[in-house]
Amino acid sequence: MTQTSDAILARMMALHPKIIDLTLDRVWRLLAALDNPQDKLPPVIHLAGTNGKGSTQAMIRAGLEGMGKSVHAYTSPHLARFHERIRLAGELISEPHLTEVLDECYAKNGGIDITYFEITTVAGLLAFARTPADYTLLEVGLGGRLDATNVITPELSVITPVSIDHEQFLGDTLAKIAAEKAGIIKRGVPVVVGPQPDEAMEVIEATAARLGAPVIAYGQHWHVSEERGRLVFQDETGLLDLPLPALLGAHQIQNAGAALAALRHLGADEAACEAAMTGAEWPARMQKLKTGPLIETAPEAELWLDGGHNAAAGIALADVLAKLPERPTHLICGMLNTKDVSGYMAPLAPHVSSLTAISIPDEINTLSAEDTEAAAKAVGVAAATAENTQAALEAILAKDPQARVLICGSLYLAGHILRENG
Repeated sequence: MTQTSDAILARMMALHPKIIDLTLDRVWRLLAALDNPQDKLPPVIHLAGTNGKGSTQAMIRAGLEGMGKSVHAYTSPHLARFHERIRLAGELISEPHLTEVLDECYAKNGGIDITYFEITTVAGLLAFARTPADYTLLEVGLGGRLDATNVITPELSVITPVSIDHEQFLGDTLAKIAAEKAGIIKRGVPVVVGPQPDEAMEVIEATAARLGAPVIAYGQHWHVSEERGRLVFQDETGLLDLPLPALLGAHQIQNAGAALAALRHLGADEAACEAAMTGAEWPARMQKLKTGPLIETAPEAELWLDGGHNAAAGIALADVLAKLPERPTHLICGMLNTKDVSGYMAPLAPHVSSLTAISIPDEINTLSAEDTEAAAKAVGVAAATAENTQAALEAILAKDPQARVLICGSLYLAGHILRENG
Protein backbone atom coordinates (compact mmCIF):
# COMPACT_ATOMS: atom_id res chain seq x y z
CA MET A 1 0.00 0.00 0.00
CA THR A 2 1.33 3.44 -0.96
CA GLN A 3 1.88 5.64 2.07
CA THR A 4 0.84 9.28 2.12
CA SER A 5 2.63 12.09 3.92
CA ASP A 6 -0.52 12.61 6.04
CA ALA A 7 -0.35 9.02 7.30
CA ILE A 8 3.32 9.34 8.27
CA LEU A 9 2.75 12.73 9.90
CA ALA A 10 -0.07 11.22 11.96
CA ARG A 11 2.33 8.50 13.20
CA MET A 12 4.92 11.14 14.04
CA MET A 13 2.44 12.93 16.32
CA ALA A 14 2.53 9.88 18.61
CA LEU A 15 6.32 9.76 19.06
CA HIS A 16 6.36 12.12 22.06
CA PRO A 17 3.75 12.80 24.78
CA LYS A 18 4.29 16.57 24.50
CA ILE A 19 3.84 18.82 21.48
CA ILE A 20 6.64 21.12 22.71
CA ASP A 21 9.62 19.95 24.76
CA LEU A 22 12.54 22.29 24.18
CA THR A 23 15.91 20.53 23.97
CA LEU A 24 18.22 19.69 21.07
CA ASP A 25 19.40 16.25 22.19
CA ARG A 26 16.80 14.30 20.18
CA VAL A 27 17.45 16.39 17.06
CA TRP A 28 21.23 15.89 17.21
CA ARG A 29 20.72 12.13 17.68
CA LEU A 30 18.50 11.79 14.59
CA LEU A 31 20.70 14.08 12.47
CA ALA A 32 23.72 11.90 13.32
CA ALA A 33 21.77 8.79 12.27
CA LEU A 34 21.07 10.50 8.92
CA ASP A 35 24.74 11.44 8.33
CA ASN A 36 24.32 15.08 9.43
CA PRO A 37 22.38 16.73 6.59
CA GLN A 38 22.52 20.06 8.49
CA ASP A 39 26.20 20.29 7.48
CA LYS A 40 25.39 19.95 3.75
CA LEU A 41 22.93 22.82 3.25
CA PRO A 42 23.33 25.74 0.87
CA PRO A 43 24.32 28.92 2.80
CA VAL A 44 21.76 29.51 5.56
CA ILE A 45 19.95 32.67 6.67
CA HIS A 46 18.41 31.91 10.09
CA LEU A 47 15.45 33.99 11.34
CA ALA A 48 14.08 34.30 14.88
CA GLY A 49 11.79 36.83 16.59
CA THR A 50 8.28 37.09 17.99
CA ASN A 51 6.63 38.97 15.13
CA GLY A 52 7.44 39.34 11.47
CA LYS A 53 9.65 36.27 10.88
CA GLY A 54 7.49 34.91 8.08
CA SER A 55 6.94 38.23 6.35
CA THR A 56 10.64 39.12 6.57
CA GLN A 57 11.58 35.71 5.21
CA ALA A 58 9.11 36.11 2.33
CA MET A 59 10.69 39.45 1.39
CA ILE A 60 14.25 38.09 1.60
CA ARG A 61 13.21 35.18 -0.62
CA ALA A 62 11.60 37.51 -3.18
CA GLY A 63 14.78 39.62 -3.20
CA LEU A 64 17.14 36.67 -3.61
CA GLU A 65 14.97 35.27 -6.38
CA GLY A 66 15.07 38.74 -7.94
CA MET A 67 18.85 38.27 -8.06
CA GLY A 68 18.32 35.04 -10.00
CA LYS A 69 19.14 32.85 -6.99
CA SER A 70 17.37 29.60 -6.13
CA VAL A 71 16.16 29.49 -2.53
CA HIS A 72 15.07 26.82 -0.07
CA ALA A 73 12.68 28.06 2.62
CA TYR A 74 11.46 26.49 5.85
CA THR A 75 8.56 27.99 7.79
CA SER A 76 5.93 26.97 10.33
CA PRO A 77 3.18 26.40 11.11
CA HIS A 78 1.55 25.55 7.82
CA LEU A 79 -1.87 26.94 7.02
CA ALA A 80 -3.64 24.58 4.63
CA ARG A 81 -1.14 21.75 3.91
CA PHE A 82 2.08 20.59 5.58
CA HIS A 83 3.94 20.92 2.26
CA GLU A 84 3.91 24.73 2.74
CA ARG A 85 6.62 24.35 5.39
CA ILE A 86 9.26 23.08 2.95
CA ARG A 87 10.02 25.00 -0.23
CA LEU A 88 12.77 23.48 -2.37
CA ALA A 89 14.56 25.84 -4.78
CA GLY A 90 11.41 27.96 -4.98
CA GLU A 91 8.79 25.19 -5.27
CA LEU A 92 6.72 23.56 -2.52
CA ILE A 93 7.97 20.06 -1.81
CA SER A 94 6.15 17.41 -3.85
CA GLU A 95 4.05 14.73 -2.18
CA PRO A 96 6.40 11.87 -3.27
CA HIS A 97 9.50 13.74 -2.04
CA LEU A 98 7.84 14.70 1.27
CA THR A 99 6.69 11.11 1.83
CA GLU A 100 10.20 9.83 1.10
CA VAL A 101 12.03 12.09 3.59
CA LEU A 102 9.38 11.70 6.29
CA ASP A 103 9.48 7.92 5.98
CA GLU A 104 13.28 7.90 6.09
CA CYS A 105 13.33 10.05 9.24
CA TYR A 106 10.65 7.93 10.90
CA ALA A 107 12.57 4.72 10.17
CA LYS A 108 15.96 6.12 11.33
CA ASN A 109 14.39 7.46 14.53
CA GLY A 110 13.50 3.90 15.50
CA GLY A 111 10.44 4.70 17.59
CA ILE A 112 12.40 6.74 20.17
CA ASP A 113 10.85 9.86 21.75
CA ILE A 114 11.00 12.91 19.48
CA THR A 115 8.51 15.74 19.02
CA TYR A 116 6.55 16.27 15.81
CA PHE A 117 8.28 19.59 15.12
CA GLU A 118 11.72 18.10 15.70
CA ILE A 119 11.34 15.12 13.37
CA THR A 120 9.61 17.16 10.64
CA THR A 121 12.33 19.82 10.86
CA VAL A 122 14.96 17.13 10.38
CA ALA A 123 12.99 15.92 7.34
CA GLY A 124 13.10 19.45 5.95
CA LEU A 125 16.87 19.68 6.49
CA LEU A 126 17.29 16.32 4.75
CA ALA A 127 15.32 17.53 1.72
CA PHE A 128 17.32 20.79 1.62
CA ALA A 129 20.65 18.95 1.79
CA ARG A 130 19.74 16.77 -1.18
CA THR A 131 18.41 19.52 -3.47
CA PRO A 132 20.77 22.07 -5.05
CA ALA A 133 20.06 25.75 -4.29
CA ASP A 134 21.93 28.99 -3.67
CA TYR A 135 20.46 29.79 -0.22
CA THR A 136 18.47 28.22 2.60
CA LEU A 137 16.07 30.37 4.65
CA LEU A 138 15.31 28.77 8.02
CA GLU A 139 12.59 30.23 10.23
CA VAL A 140 12.68 29.30 13.91
CA GLY A 141 9.60 27.49 15.20
CA LEU A 142 9.67 28.64 18.85
CA GLY A 143 12.28 30.68 20.68
CA GLY A 144 15.68 30.06 19.13
CA ARG A 145 18.26 28.69 21.55
CA LEU A 146 16.66 25.25 21.84
CA ASP A 147 14.62 25.32 18.64
CA ALA A 148 15.03 22.33 16.31
CA THR A 149 16.33 24.63 13.55
CA ASN A 150 19.25 25.80 15.72
CA VAL A 151 21.64 23.09 14.52
CA ILE A 152 23.36 25.03 11.74
CA THR A 153 26.02 27.70 11.40
CA PRO A 154 24.40 30.30 9.17
CA GLU A 155 25.90 32.88 6.86
CA LEU A 156 23.61 35.46 8.43
CA SER A 157 21.20 35.59 11.40
CA VAL A 158 18.13 37.84 11.55
CA ILE A 159 16.17 38.74 14.70
CA THR A 160 12.82 40.46 14.09
CA PRO A 161 10.97 42.38 16.85
CA VAL A 162 10.73 40.56 20.17
CA SER A 163 7.65 40.82 22.37
CA ILE A 164 5.88 38.79 25.04
CA ASP A 165 4.55 35.48 23.70
CA HIS A 166 4.86 31.78 24.62
CA GLU A 167 5.79 32.78 28.19
CA GLN A 168 5.25 29.21 29.43
CA PHE A 169 8.19 28.06 27.28
CA LEU A 170 10.43 31.12 26.89
CA GLY A 171 10.10 33.10 30.13
CA ASP A 172 7.92 35.82 31.56
CA THR A 173 10.06 38.89 30.81
CA LEU A 174 11.27 40.50 27.60
CA ALA A 175 14.86 39.92 28.69
CA LYS A 176 14.31 36.16 29.12
CA ILE A 177 12.46 35.87 25.81
CA ALA A 178 15.14 37.92 24.02
CA ALA A 179 17.83 35.61 25.48
CA GLU A 180 16.06 32.63 23.88
CA LYS A 181 15.77 34.41 20.50
CA ALA A 182 19.41 35.55 20.71
CA GLY A 183 20.34 31.88 21.02
CA ILE A 184 20.52 31.73 17.21
CA ILE A 185 23.52 34.11 17.19
CA LYS A 186 26.68 32.20 16.29
CA ARG A 187 30.31 33.09 16.89
CA GLY A 188 31.51 35.59 14.28
CA VAL A 189 28.30 35.41 12.21
CA PRO A 190 26.69 38.81 11.44
CA VAL A 191 23.17 39.37 12.81
CA VAL A 192 20.57 41.78 11.40
CA VAL A 193 18.41 43.10 14.24
CA GLY A 194 15.01 44.70 13.70
CA PRO A 195 13.48 47.35 16.01
CA GLN A 196 13.52 46.14 19.63
CA PRO A 197 12.43 47.31 23.07
CA ASP A 198 15.50 48.47 25.01
CA GLU A 199 15.30 45.51 27.39
CA ALA A 200 15.45 43.05 24.49
CA MET A 201 18.13 44.96 22.57
CA GLU A 202 20.49 44.97 25.56
CA VAL A 203 20.34 41.17 25.74
CA ILE A 204 20.80 40.71 21.98
CA GLU A 205 23.77 43.11 21.87
CA ALA A 206 25.40 41.48 24.90
CA THR A 207 25.04 38.02 23.33
CA ALA A 208 26.49 39.26 20.03
CA ALA A 209 29.40 40.96 21.79
CA ARG A 210 30.22 37.79 23.74
CA LEU A 211 30.30 35.79 20.49
CA GLY A 212 32.09 38.39 18.38
CA ALA A 213 29.09 38.55 16.03
CA PRO A 214 28.84 41.84 14.09
CA VAL A 215 25.46 43.53 14.70
CA ILE A 216 23.55 45.23 11.86
CA ALA A 217 20.90 47.00 13.93
CA TYR A 218 17.88 49.15 13.14
CA GLY A 219 18.43 52.76 14.18
CA GLN A 220 22.21 52.32 14.22
CA HIS A 221 23.32 50.71 10.97
CA TRP A 222 20.14 51.01 8.94
CA HIS A 223 17.01 53.13 8.91
CA VAL A 224 13.68 52.64 7.18
CA SER A 225 10.58 54.81 6.86
CA GLU A 226 7.57 55.52 4.71
CA GLU A 227 7.74 58.85 2.91
CA ARG A 228 5.08 60.10 0.49
CA GLY A 229 3.85 56.62 -0.34
CA ARG A 230 7.36 55.18 -0.88
CA LEU A 231 9.71 53.15 1.28
CA VAL A 232 13.01 54.86 2.04
CA PHE A 233 15.85 52.67 3.31
CA GLN A 234 19.31 53.89 4.26
CA ASP A 235 22.40 52.06 5.39
CA GLU A 236 26.14 52.55 5.12
CA THR A 237 25.97 51.65 1.40
CA GLY A 238 23.54 54.47 0.58
CA LEU A 239 19.87 55.31 0.11
CA LEU A 240 17.13 53.24 -1.55
CA ASP A 241 13.82 54.74 -2.70
CA LEU A 242 11.47 51.79 -3.26
CA PRO A 243 7.78 50.91 -3.64
CA LEU A 244 5.97 50.10 -0.41
CA PRO A 245 5.89 46.38 0.47
CA ALA A 246 3.21 44.29 -1.20
CA LEU A 247 2.36 43.10 2.34
CA LEU A 248 -0.01 45.56 4.04
CA GLY A 249 0.57 47.35 7.33
CA ALA A 250 2.91 49.86 8.94
CA HIS A 251 4.68 46.97 10.71
CA GLN A 252 5.69 45.64 7.29
CA ILE A 253 7.86 48.73 6.82
CA GLN A 254 10.06 47.50 9.69
CA ASN A 255 10.01 43.92 8.39
CA ALA A 256 10.99 45.26 4.96
CA GLY A 257 13.88 47.14 6.55
CA ALA A 258 15.25 43.96 8.14
CA ALA A 259 14.85 42.11 4.83
CA LEU A 260 16.65 44.88 2.95
CA ALA A 261 19.46 45.01 5.51
CA ALA A 262 19.92 41.26 5.05
CA LEU A 263 19.80 41.49 1.26
CA ARG A 264 22.30 44.35 1.13
CA HIS A 265 24.65 42.34 3.35
CA LEU A 266 24.33 39.51 0.80
CA GLY A 267 25.21 41.85 -2.07
CA ALA A 268 21.75 42.57 -3.50
CA ASP A 269 21.43 45.41 -6.01
CA GLU A 270 18.56 47.90 -6.19
CA ALA A 271 16.55 45.75 -8.61
CA ALA A 272 16.67 42.82 -6.19
CA CYS A 273 15.65 45.09 -3.32
CA GLU A 274 12.68 46.31 -5.37
CA ALA A 275 11.73 42.68 -6.09
CA ALA A 276 11.71 42.08 -2.33
CA MET A 277 9.08 44.79 -1.93
CA THR A 278 6.86 43.97 -4.90
CA GLY A 279 7.21 40.19 -5.12
CA ALA A 280 6.66 38.97 -1.55
CA GLU A 281 3.56 36.91 -0.83
CA TRP A 282 2.57 35.69 2.62
CA PRO A 283 -0.88 34.10 3.11
CA ALA A 284 -3.13 35.15 6.00
CA ARG A 285 -1.31 38.43 6.66
CA MET A 286 -4.12 40.87 5.83
CA GLN A 287 -4.87 38.74 2.78
CA LYS A 288 -7.82 39.89 0.69
CA LEU A 289 -9.89 36.85 -0.29
CA LYS A 290 -10.83 37.04 -3.96
CA THR A 291 -12.18 33.61 -4.91
CA GLY A 292 -13.86 30.60 -3.34
CA PRO A 293 -17.16 29.63 -1.71
CA LEU A 294 -17.06 32.39 0.93
CA ILE A 295 -16.71 35.05 -1.77
CA GLU A 296 -19.55 33.52 -3.75
CA THR A 297 -21.89 33.86 -0.77
CA ALA A 298 -20.83 37.49 -0.20
CA PRO A 299 -20.54 39.16 -3.62
CA GLU A 300 -20.93 42.73 -2.33
CA ALA A 301 -18.80 42.35 0.78
CA GLU A 302 -15.05 42.79 1.23
CA LEU A 303 -13.47 39.74 2.86
CA TRP A 304 -10.05 39.68 4.54
CA LEU A 305 -8.07 37.03 6.41
CA ASP A 306 -5.37 37.55 9.04
CA GLY A 307 -3.62 35.03 11.29
CA GLY A 308 -2.00 37.40 13.82
CA HIS A 309 -2.77 36.32 17.39
CA ASN A 310 -0.91 38.34 20.04
CA ALA A 311 -1.02 41.89 21.40
CA ALA A 312 1.58 43.15 18.91
CA ALA A 313 -0.46 41.66 16.08
CA GLY A 314 -3.59 43.41 17.37
CA ILE A 315 -1.77 46.75 17.28
CA ALA A 316 -0.48 46.10 13.75
CA LEU A 317 -3.93 45.04 12.55
CA ALA A 318 -5.57 48.12 14.08
CA ASP A 319 -3.12 50.30 12.18
CA VAL A 320 -4.02 48.60 8.89
CA LEU A 321 -7.76 48.99 9.55
CA ALA A 322 -7.32 52.68 10.39
CA LYS A 323 -5.75 53.28 6.97
CA LEU A 324 -8.23 51.36 4.83
CA PRO A 325 -11.02 53.32 3.08
CA GLU A 326 -13.89 53.95 5.48
CA ARG A 327 -16.37 51.10 5.59
CA PRO A 328 -18.11 49.30 8.49
CA THR A 329 -15.73 46.54 9.61
CA HIS A 330 -16.95 43.36 11.29
CA LEU A 331 -14.67 40.72 12.79
CA ILE A 332 -15.19 36.97 12.78
CA CYS A 333 -12.77 35.90 15.48
CA GLY A 334 -11.52 32.57 16.84
CA MET A 335 -8.54 32.33 19.19
CA LEU A 336 -6.49 29.80 21.13
CA ASN A 337 -6.86 29.63 24.91
CA THR A 338 -3.09 30.17 25.28
CA LYS A 339 -3.16 33.73 23.93
CA ASP A 340 -3.60 37.21 25.47
CA VAL A 341 -7.10 37.73 24.08
CA SER A 342 -7.72 41.13 25.67
CA GLY A 343 -4.29 42.37 24.59
CA TYR A 344 -5.11 41.37 21.02
CA MET A 345 -8.63 42.84 20.97
CA ALA A 346 -8.19 46.14 22.81
CA PRO A 347 -6.33 47.93 19.96
CA LEU A 348 -8.94 46.72 17.46
CA ALA A 349 -11.96 48.00 19.43
CA PRO A 350 -12.03 51.58 18.03
CA HIS A 351 -11.92 50.33 14.44
CA VAL A 352 -14.66 47.69 14.32
CA SER A 353 -18.46 47.72 14.34
CA SER A 354 -18.92 44.22 15.75
CA LEU A 355 -17.24 40.91 16.52
CA THR A 356 -18.77 37.49 15.99
CA ALA A 357 -16.95 34.86 18.03
CA ILE A 358 -16.49 31.28 16.87
CA SER A 359 -14.60 28.27 18.17
CA ILE A 360 -11.75 27.15 15.89
CA PRO A 361 -12.89 23.92 14.21
CA ASP A 362 -11.04 20.71 15.16
CA GLU A 363 -8.65 22.55 17.48
CA ILE A 364 -8.30 21.15 20.99
CA ASN A 365 -6.87 24.42 22.40
CA THR A 366 -9.54 26.72 20.98
CA LEU A 367 -10.97 29.38 23.23
CA SER A 368 -14.74 28.86 23.36
CA ALA A 369 -16.86 31.23 21.30
CA GLU A 370 -18.52 32.37 24.52
CA ASP A 371 -15.19 33.30 26.16
CA THR A 372 -14.09 35.15 23.02
CA GLU A 373 -17.41 37.01 23.00
CA ALA A 374 -16.96 37.98 26.66
CA ALA A 375 -13.42 39.24 26.01
CA ALA A 376 -14.67 41.41 23.14
CA LYS A 377 -17.46 42.90 25.24
CA ALA A 378 -14.96 43.61 28.02
CA VAL A 379 -13.01 45.92 25.69
CA GLY A 380 -16.15 47.63 24.42
CA VAL A 381 -16.89 45.75 21.20
CA ALA A 382 -20.46 44.71 20.35
CA ALA A 383 -20.19 40.93 20.21
CA ALA A 384 -22.17 37.77 19.52
CA THR A 385 -21.38 34.11 18.85
CA ALA A 386 -21.98 31.86 15.85
CA GLU A 387 -21.70 28.13 15.19
CA ASN A 388 -19.09 28.56 12.43
CA THR A 389 -17.59 31.01 9.93
CA GLN A 390 -20.37 30.59 7.39
CA ALA A 391 -23.08 31.24 9.97
CA ALA A 392 -21.17 34.27 11.28
CA LEU A 393 -20.79 35.66 7.77
CA GLU A 394 -24.48 35.16 6.98
CA ALA A 395 -25.50 36.98 10.18
CA ILE A 396 -23.24 39.93 9.40
CA LEU A 397 -24.37 40.17 5.76
CA ALA A 398 -28.05 39.97 6.71
CA LYS A 399 -27.57 43.33 8.44
CA ASP A 400 -24.92 44.83 6.12
CA PRO A 401 -24.47 43.14 2.70
CA GLN A 402 -21.60 45.50 1.80
CA ALA A 403 -19.65 45.07 5.02
CA ARG A 404 -15.92 44.66 5.33
CA VAL A 405 -15.45 41.33 7.12
CA LEU A 406 -12.11 40.34 8.66
CA ILE A 407 -11.67 36.72 9.76
CA CYS A 408 -8.93 36.81 12.40
CA GLY A 409 -7.43 35.70 15.70
CA SER A 410 -5.40 32.60 14.90
CA LEU A 411 -3.23 30.99 12.23
CA TYR A 412 -5.14 27.77 12.92
CA LEU A 413 -8.41 29.48 12.02
CA ALA A 414 -6.73 31.05 8.96
CA GLY A 415 -5.54 27.61 7.85
CA HIS A 416 -9.04 26.19 8.23
CA ILE A 417 -10.45 29.04 6.10
CA LEU A 418 -7.83 28.56 3.38
CA ARG A 419 -8.57 24.82 3.21
CA GLU A 420 -12.36 25.29 3.18
CA ASN A 421 -12.27 28.20 0.74
CA GLY A 422 -9.58 26.79 -1.53
